[in-house]
Amino acid sequence: MKAVHFGAGNIGRGFIGLLLSQSGYDVFFVTRNLKKIALLQRNRHYRVNLAKEEAIPITVHNVTAASIEDVDDVTRAVSAADLVTTAVGVAALKSIAKSVARGVTHRLRHNPRPLNIIACENVIGGSSQLKKWVYAHLPIDLRSLADQYIAFPNTVVDRIVPLQQHQDILAVTVEPFAEWVIDRSAVIGEVPSIRGVTYVDSLAPYVERKLFTLNTGHCAAAYYGYLEGYQTIHEVMQNSDLRAKVDAVLQETGALLTHKHHLDEKLHQTYIQKTLDRFANVRLKDAVVRVGRSPIRKLSQSDRLVGPALQARDLGLEQWCQVKRSRQ
Repeated sequence: MKAVHFGAGNIGRGFIGLLLSQSGYDVFFVTRNLKKIALLQRNRHYRVNLAKEEAIPITVHNVTAASIEDVDDVTRAVSAADLVTTAVGVAALKSIAKSVARGVTHRLRHNPRPLNIIACENVIGGSSQLKKWVYAHLPIDLRSLADQYIAFPNTVVDRIVPLQQHQDILAVTVEPFAEWVIDRSAVIGEVPSIRGVTYVDSLAPYVERKLFTLNTGHCAAAYYGYLEGYQTIHEVMQNSDLRAKVDAVLQETGALLTHKHHLDEKLHQTYIQKTLDRFANVRLKDAVVRVGRSPIRKLSQSDRLVGPALQARDLGLEQWCQVKRSRQ
């Protein structure tokens, strides 16, 4: 099986590429980093380290790479792929859409068959956004055929991978926890067999559970920590008062999530505490400024802070959340 993955950054190598390789895919990375391309082409493997005690490094095999500027190579790879994924950052989806569209066009013209294209980005509806940009580059006469053979299932991905530097630029350190959930109802053809992936028929609860717990909590920890002069998230979480504040934030978003999506309250409390423990992992050394950056996006109406607050207000949960918080 062949997978094309756009983006050879830390998430691409330490999460998506790792799971695809472990699932039996030959992984073809498309990136702009010429040093990484040369090493991936030469070595055909790289190392992933888990941020836990006595962890044995994982070697990811059956990988190679090409530059996004190598139009013919990328077009052929997408045309022949069994799966296409991305981890380039939502702002870069538009810039890769033309490359994806070339491969899809070649595929539809010469050998039309099902292909799922999954944008593994930290955003709601990333694949749907990519579809819009890809279709803008497809010939008009192929768009109805694309509707029959090309799908863009939305997904939720969750793994903390901080900024880092290694002597080996392909090596990457990631947290042990990982979650990858895909909207099965949007998959076309045979459901891709990917190790560690959960397929669901309704993605919305998983999208908001992750965004309003992991992302909200991470952001809150960064903001609280920055005000107190902390450098890393795990240092913030070692301060019991600040950990309690982050927990209180997640109790409020948890009230929204359990009410709106009918989540089991005890299971969600376990999920919250697991999330707080993930933030406290001393081996990650995730910088406060990295987690807190991009405030315009993170303070937008639908994102991790304002979004759940507005939803709680619209559902009439505002006073309930305040009462619950006062009882803690």
